[in-house]
Amino acid sequence: MKGFWNLTSTISLILSVLFLFGYSYEVVSAVPTTHLCRPDQRDALLQFKNEFEVLNSSFAYHCIINNTIVKPHRKTESWMNNSDCCNWEGITCNPNSGEVVELDLSCSNLGGKFHSKSSLRNLHSLTTLLLSNNEFSGPIMSLIGNLSHLTSLDLSRNGFSEFVPSSKVDLSYLTFLDLSSNSFSGPIPSWIGNLSHLTYLNLFFSQISGMIPSSIGNLCNLTYLDLSANNIVGEIPSSFGNLNQLTTLDVAVNRLNGSFPIALLNLTKLSYLGLYENQFTGTIPHNITSLSKLTTFDGSNNAFTGTLPSSLFTIPSMDRVDMSDNRFNGILEFGNISSPPKLRMLDVNNNNLRGPIPATISKFTNLVRLRLSHYNTQGQVDFNIFSHLKRLEDLDLSYLNTTTALDLNDFLSYFKRLESLVLSGNPVSATNKSPVSGPLFLRNLELSGCGITEFPEFAVNQHMQSLDISNNKIKGQVPGWLWTLPYLTYLNLSNNTFTGFGNSTTVLVSRLYSLALLASNNNFTGNIPSFICDLRGLSILDLSNNNFSGVIPPYVSAVPTAHLCRQAQRDALLQFKNEFEVLDSSFAYDCYFDDDIVKRHPKTESWWNNSDCCTWEGITCNVKPGEVIELDLSCSYLGARFHSNSSLQNLHSLTTLDLSRNRFSGQIMSSIRNLSHITSLNLSRNLFSDPSSIILSSIGNLSHLTYLNLNLNQISGKISSSIGNLSNLTYLDLSGNNIVGEIPSSFGNLNQLTSLNVCVNRLNGSFAIALLNLTKLSSLVVFDNQFRGTIPHNITSLSSLTDFDGSNNAFTGTLPSSFFTIPSIDNVDLSDNQLNGILEFGNISSPPKLRVLYVGQNNLRGPIPATISKFTNLVRLGLSNYKTQGPVDFSIFSHLKLLEVLDLSYLHTTTPIDILSYFKRLNKLFLSGNHV
Repeated sequence: MKGFWNLTSTISLILSVLFLFGYSYEVVSAVPTTHLCRPDQRDALLQFKNEFEVLNSSFAYHCIINNTIVKPHRKTESWMNNSDCCNWEGITCNPNSGEVVELDLSCSNLGGKFHSKSSLRNLHSLTTLLLSNNEFSGPIMSLIGNLSHLTSLDLSRNGFSEFVPSSKVDLSYLTFLDLSSNSFSGPIPSWIGNLSHLTYLNLFFSQISGMIPSSIGNLCNLTYLDLSANNIVGEIPSSFGNLNQLTTLDVAVNRLNGSFPIALLNLTKLSYLGLYENQFTGTIPHNITSLSKLTTFDGSNNAFTGTLPSSLFTIPSMDRVDMSDNRFNGILEFGNISSPPKLRMLDVNNNNLRGPIPATISKFTNLVRLRLSHYNTQGQVDFNIFSHLKRLEDLDLSYLNTTTALDLNDFLSYFKRLESLVLSGNPVSATNKSPVSGPLFLRNLELSGCGITEFPEFAVNQHMQSLDISNNKIKGQVPGWLWTLPYLTYLNLSNNTFTGFGNSTTVLVSRLYSLALLASNNNFTGNIPSFICDLRGLSILDLSNNNFSGVIPPYVSAVPTAHLCRQAQRDALLQFKNEFEVLDSSFAYDCYFDDDIVKRHPKTESWWNNSDCCTWEGITCNVKPGEVIELDLSCSYLGARFHSNSSLQNLHSLTTLDLSRNRFSGQIMSSIRNLSHITSLNLSRNLFSDPSSIILSSIGNLSHLTYLNLNLNQISGKISSSIGNLSNLTYLDLSGNNIVGEIPSSFGNLNQLTSLNVCVNRLNGSFAIALLNLTKLSSLVVFDNQFRGTIPHNITSLSSLTDFDGSNNAFTGTLPSSFFTIPSIDNVDLSDNQLNGILEFGNISSPPKLRVLYVGQNNLRGPIPATISKFTNLVRLGLSNYKTQGPVDFSIFSHLKLLEVLDLSYLHTTTPIDILSYFKRLNKLFLSGNHV
C-alpha cells in the first residue's frame, strides 16, 4: 500500500465490476473497445508495479536528465487494470504485436529491492529499459533476467550493488549501457568486453575498484566511455588503442598510474580526454597531434613532468587545455601560430614552468580563461602581450616571480569582459589620479602582496563580490563606499596600515549579506565602528591585532569572532575536506527537509585555511574551548570513500554529525567509534555498505547516542546485539538497507525509544517480543520484510503507540482486537500479509483517534464488524479482499464522514453497493470486483 494513496482535488472512481446493472451512457461508444496491449504484458507490468515502493515527498529530489532539470512524478499512477497498458505513461508498445518494447520509469520517485523472479523478466520483447534517478537497489541480475532483446539499458543514479553475471544473461544486442552512480563493489567484470555492439558505456561514480580489464578493448564500436570518479588502479591497458570510434574518454578521479598511454594516440576521433586527478607520471608525447579532433584535454592534478609540448596547441579543434597542478618544467612554447587558435581555456597553474611568457600568447585571441599562476618568469615581463586578449573573463597571473611592476590602470583598460583578475604576489602600480576605463563586470580582484599604497578606487563602479588587498602598504581610511557594493561577500584588508573606517551609508550597508570581513594587523584605533551592527549577514569578522579601545559593542559579540577555532580542530577539518570529492552539477538534486526544499551546495567552499573554522558553514563550536561540537554536511553533493584513519576521528568533542544525502561510502565506523560524546548521528541516504554487525557493534560503544539514522544505504548482514547498549536512544532508523536475520532481544533495553523504523530490509522471524518493553514507542515501522507469526495480544503494553506499519510481511493469525484499544493509535497498516480469521475491534465506547486503517490483501473473513461505524475519525480505510461471505450492510460506513480514501474492492458479497451519498470529502473510491 506504500505510496498508493495520492489525494487529489477530484473524485477518482475505479469501478471495475463483475455485474453492471441499469446504467447506459452514450459516451461509452467513444471509448475503444479493444486494447492493443496483450493481457500477459499488462499482467506483468501490474505485478512489476507491486514489486517496488512509491516513495513519499521526502525522497523527491529533482533529477538531471539530458542536462535538463526534471521533477519526479509517479508515472505508475496511470497503470490501471482495466485500461490499455500501451497508453500508460512510460510504456511504448509494438503497434503490430501489442508487446511492450520500451519501459521508461526514470525519475519516478520509486525505490526498493528487486526480487529474484521479478516479473520484468516476462516482458520478453523489451528493447529499452530506463530506470534512472530512482532508489532501486540489489543485484541487477534479478532485474533484467532474460531480456535478450535489450538495446538500451539505463540504471544510473540508483543503489544497485552487483554486476550481471555473464553466464546468466544475454545482452549481446546492447548498444547503450549506463550504470553510473550506483554502489558496485569490486572490479569491472571482464565479460563486459563481450558486448560487441556497445556504443555508450557509463560507469561514472559507481564504487568500482581494481584494474581496468583489457577486454574493454574489444568494444570496437564504442564512442563514449566514462569510468571517472571510482577507485580504479593500475595503468590504462594497451587494448584501448582498438577503440578507434571513441569520441569521449573520461577516466578522471581514480588512482590510475603509469605514463601517458601511447595506445590513446590511435583514437583519432577522440574529442574529449579526461585524465585529471590520477597519479599519471612522465611526459606528454609530442605526437599528441595525432588526436586531430581533440577539443578538451584535462590532465590536471597528476604528476606529469617534462616540457609541455608546443604541438598540443597546434591541434586545430582544441578548445580547452587544463594541465594545472602537475610538475611540468622548462619553457612554455606555443610553436608556430599563423591564425588565431580556437583555444578558449588554458590553465597551467601550479607547475614548475620557467622563462619568459611567450609573446605568441597574444595570438590566442579567443581565450576566455587564462591561468599562469606560479609561472617562474625569472625577470622582466611585457604585460602588453595580453592586450590583444579582448575576450578574457578569467585571468590569473599571480606569483610570476617578476621584477616588472604592472600598471594596473593601463592593464585594466585592455579588457572589457573581465570578471576575475588575480595578480597576487606581483609588483603592481595602482594610482587613483587618472580614471580607469576597464571591465564593467569585475567580480573578483586579488591584489594580495602587490606593494600597492592606495586603495583601488575604481572598484566603486564594479559588481565586486570578492576583494583581497591584504599584505600591502595601504594607509589612511577604509573608504565608506565599500559598504555600498551590493554583492560583496569577501573583503580582506589585513596586514596593511589602515587607521580608520570612513563614513558609510547605513541604508546600503543593511543590504550586505554573508560578508566575510578580515581586517587584522592594521593600525585601527578608537571604538569599533557602529556601522558594523548594520552588516546583518556578517559571517566572519577579524579585527585582531589592532589598537581598538573601549567596550566591545553587543552587536559585535553576536558576530563570529576571529579564530575561536582551535588550530588542531581546523587542521582536522581541512584534512577531512581533502578526503572527499565535490561532485559535479549533475548530482545537484534539491533535498527535502520537513517539506522544505533545500538546494544542494558544497558547504566546504567556505572552509579557508586562514579563517576561523567556527564560522565555516556546517560547523558549530563550543564557545569557550573552541572545539567543534556539530558538523553538518548534509545535502552537499559530496562523495568519498572513507578511510580507516579519517581525520574525522580527531574531532573528539563532536556531539552531532550529519553527513546525510550525499554519496559517501567506505569504512566510516573506524572513524567515529571513538567519538564518545556523539548524541546525534545521521548517515542516511549514502552508499555505506559495511556489514550491519560491524556498524552497529561500533555504534554500540557510543553510549550518549539519542538519534541514529542509517536509512537508504547498502548495509547488509545481521543487527548486532550490542545496539542494546544504546540505552539513551530515542530515534532509530535502519530502513532501506539489506539487513537480514531477526531483531535481537537486546532491543528490549532501548526503553527510551520513541521511533523505530526497520522497513524495506530482509528481516525475518516472529514479532520481536522484546519490543513490548518499549513503552515510550510512538512509531513502529516494519513494512516490507519477511516477518511471520502472530501479532501478540499484549501489544497494548505499547501504550504510547500512534503509528504501526507492518504491511508487506507474512504475519498470520487473527488481528488482536486489543490493538484498537490503544488510546493514542492513529495509523495502522497491516495490508499484504496472511492474517486470517474475523476482524474484531473489541469494546469501543468513545470514538477512537484512529485516522488510517489498512488491512486489505489478507485472508480476513466474516462480517465486517458494525462497530466500525464508531471510528468516526477515519480518513483512510482499506478492506480490499476481505471475504465477507454474504450480505454486507453498507450503511455502517455512513457515519464515517471524514473519509477521503475508501477501498472496499473484492469483498465477496452479493449485496449491491450504493454509498456515494454518505461522503462529502471522498476523493478516492475503490469498488472493483463488487456489484455496484
